Amino acid sequence: MGALPVFRWRLAPDGYATRRQLRAIGLRPGGQPVAAQLERPRRRRGPLVAYLYRVDLAAPVRPMTPARRAALAKANAARRLCPSCRRDAGYVIPAALGCCVPCAYPDPRGSEGSTL
Repeated sequence: MGALPVFRWRLAPDGYATRRQLRAIGLRPGGQPVAAQLERPRRRRGPLVAYLYRVDLAAPVRPMTPARRAALAKANAARRLCPSCRRDAGYVIPAALGCCVPCAYPDPRGSEGSTL
């Protein structure tokens, strides 16, 4: 296999799309290899690179089944559960903290302290 064709930013021909562009029109790459590359030059650093796929070879997005919807809801709920206090934090727990904010930064004054 030869080298990938490289296009400058915003100058890719019709018939190519990124993963996000494919998703926006209800398609997915469907196992096809990367067909081309898009490069956006930057100062003092290497270029930003986006991979392009052929639209004519793309497959339709698989529909969301009730089982997939339930699995996704369960996975999202697990990301909100604090491993320290076992409570639903109400937000996705940051990986940098590893627990909810009250567990990561406990209030030194206790629960009677000011809320300001």
